[in-house]
Amino acid sequence: MGQSQYTARRAAFRELHASGCFVIPNPWDVGSAHALAALGFKALATTSSGYAWAHAKPDHGPDVDEVLAYCRTMVAATDLPVNADFEDGHSDTVAGLKKNVLRCVETGVAGLSIEDSTGDSAQPLYAFDEAVARMRAARAAIDSSGENVLLIGRAECFLVRHPSALQEATKRLRAYAEAGADCLYAPGVSSPSDIQAIVGAVAPKPVNVLVGHPVPFTLADLAGWGVRRVSVGGALAGAAWGAFLRAARGLTEGSFDGFADNAQHVDLNALALQRVSK
Repeated sequence: MGQSQYTARRAAFRELHASGCFVIPNPWDVGSAHALAALGFKALATTSSGYAWAHAKPDHGPDVDEVLAYCRTMVAATDLPVNADFEDGHSDTVAGLKKNVLRCVETGVAGLSIEDSTGDSAQPLYAFDEAVARMRAARAAIDSSGENVLLIGRAECFLVRHPSALQEATKRLRAYAEAGADCLYAPGVSSPSDIQAIVGAVAPKPVNVLVGHPVPFTLADLAGWGVRRVSVGGALAGAAWGAFLRAARGLTEGSFDGFADNAQHVDLNALALQRVSK
């Protein structure tokens, strides 16, 4: 595919998963990506929700072409490796999934996640055997590309409120690991004991934990439990929207107090100029 320009990023991304624990924040546009790179983060991840909100759509609203364009934009925004939040591969068929995974690899991403959520409230998760087959198909698509792209397997059991979320997530993540997922992820898990159970279940493969709201533990705690990476999903975008809406609602009431914690004009200009000068 002639993607040698991404080789170093992909190798660096894989190395990040080999030991320790790192934070992989989720920008939703070029400005937020550049700001995160300037702050010293080692890798970035896309956010389906953050991107959708920026385009006046609900999470999962953008189509596959929009998502692929977003991935290309994030890859071009900085020199950092990018992990794509690729939802369910944007297809309910294995053939469509494989085609879309190949298209995602072509954007230059260093990793991509495939989740087992269907978006159908009547059957919120793909059946176990189908979900495993889909993960295996994603692995085959990446391997056929010849590119060193990580596959992240996501079990959405906690998010869809499965009645036996830990048991089902553990079962699925083990199977996804055997199907070729390089990193495992159960978004929504928040109990320290559940996190440790998931880490132990798929060891030695790395585990991602999503943190999207205040929690009674630290990054050091997560590292101590064996977690390799921490993402924030749409939480940074939510923080930005929260500040925006508070200030805007204040304006409707005649108050300007919402601007008290604004980033300063001169600082944002300096950040932008730093990018231009590179």
